[in-house]
Amino acid sequence: MTDLPLIALVPVRAGSKGLPGKNLRPLGGIPLWRRAVDQGLAAGARVVVSTDIPEILAADPGPGVTLLPRPADLAADTTPMDPVIAHALAQIPGPARVVLLQATSPLRSLDDIRAGIALHATGRFDLVMSVSPADAGVLKWGRIEDGAFRPLQDPAFCFMNRQALPPVHRPNGAVYVFAADWFRLRGRLATDSIGAVEMPPERAQDIDTEADFARAEAALKNRA
Repeated sequence: MTDLPLIALVPVRAGSKGLPGKNLRPLGGIPLWRRAVDQGLAAGARVVVSTDIPEILAADPGPGVTLLPRPADLAADTTPMDPVIAHALAQIPGPARVVLLQATSPLRSLDDIRAGIALHATGRFDLVMSVSPADAGVLKWGRIEDGAFRPLQDPAFCFMNRQALPPVHRPNGAVYVFAADWFRLRGRLATDSIGAVEMPPERAQDIDTEADFARAEAALKNRA
């Protein structure tokens, strides 16, 4: 799988209730969608932008970038990512390694992207995604089913001190890597074979609100 051509898929849509117009909003002088595009190009990928935003579709994205109009029924608040990916890959024939770069995770580094690509190229996992450390206290949680408490994992975790719980990581949405043909066959990202690339929390910020944007701006200034 090491010789597959690389495609960076950047999905951006117009609607955002938490922060209207966020994908067009400049962060450090560069719009969020363009940051993701530039990261894909820096990783050596051909970039495909799936969008319903007129301003982006009317722009000249430069060499190596394809703008793909997204149908309205795939740009709703409730639209999951799987059909968006399926629509994009239907327009892109042939095998490829796909790295999904969401514009709302602008602080990921080129090394984060390269690490995901390299791990997927080993062939060990169907999907590789970036993760960040999380509160291990979630291991104490469970679900109620027919009046019974069902622990999410080991029942013993419910009674352990928090400090004794094993480390926990959460998907942060910054990087996903998978083979195009694998996805075309399945039509979904969910799999039991997932590799993880760890990112520190300061690079894993997701922008959904004005406060998120302010934190990202401050982090970018600190990095500079």
